[in-house]
Amino acid sequence: MRVDVGELVDRARAGQHRAIARLVSLVEDAHPQLREIAAALTPHTGHARVVGLTGPPGVGKSTSTSALLTALRKAGLRVGVLAIDPSSPFSGGALLGDRVRMGEHATDAGVFIRSMATRGHLGGLSWATPQAVRVLDAAGFDVVLIETVGVGQSEVDVVRLADTTVVLLAPGMGDGIQAAKAGVLEIADVFVVNKADRPGADATVRELKQMMAMARREIRGPSWRQPVVRTVASENDGVEDVVAALEQHHDWLRAYGELDRRRAARAAGEVEAIAMRQLRAELEELRDGDRLAQLARRVVDRELDPYAAADAVIDDLRRSRSGGPQG
Repeated sequence: MRVDVGELVDRARAGQHRAIARLVSLVEDAHPQLREIAAALTPHTGHARVVGLTGPPGVGKSTSTSALLTALRKAGLRVGVLAIDPSSPFSGGALLGDRVRMGEHATDAGVFIRSMATRGHLGGLSWATPQAVRVLDAAGFDVVLIETVGVGQSEVDVVRLADTTVVLLAPGMGDGIQAAKAGVLEIADVFVVNKADRPGADATVRELKQMMAMARREIRGPSWRQPVVRTVASENDGVEDVVAALEQHHDWLRAYGELDRRRAARAAGEVEAIAMRQLRAELEELRDGDRLAQLARRVVDRELDPYAAADAVIDDLRRSRSGGPQG
């Protein structure tokens, strides 16, 4: 069903949550008017600060996101939250529904919270997350918080989307530090040791600082020194320090031109992802016909090697785009 994109975007920019939710649903479902939606949203974007929150399961990401949301609202900022959840194996939707974990903010007109399913996408995010960020940015939110699925050693996609990435760890979780060593350390702009009232918090902070000290020996030029902030998010303790660290990092990004560089890299990644998605769709069309089967048979019969067959597929795609006959 066609939608009036212009009218929907105008309502979203006026702060109507139903219109914002509708736009997020349209991009999440890859609606046929997705191109039109992106074109209508883009002129109104570029203002929101995007903050990613990630870390191993059990560190209190949802509680920390809620506490940070409260602090940002006290500062007078409008905040959008995208909470990325595992997918239901039955419906494909998020296992944890909208606002379940942050119900205290549900009636705040300056807050929009949306749970998004990964739908099998790896990396801790949903494939539609960049488009959803664009919706919230165009709708006038000052800050967009992205809470990832529990991050492991490879689920670090959030760094490609966020201006600032917050990595949460907790004392007594050896796997958390191991994950940091394996890759999360490199993506963190701010470390938060949550549940800092528990035994072992000092040791966790000390180990993080030692790891960062060793990493800095390999860095040349002006570099950001990741702060390590202690919090007890369930008590709102230390959250103001996290907000201060976010402000300091944003100032550093602007001072050294890193903000523009990160946003350009984000745009490049999104363009690449869209292009790859379109190419996969075209390959699916080839697979549905006889051409791919014919090429596969020639490979089996040793008339073609796989690379030559792949070149033929690419040539077919180029001819189909130009309107010429396939070979």
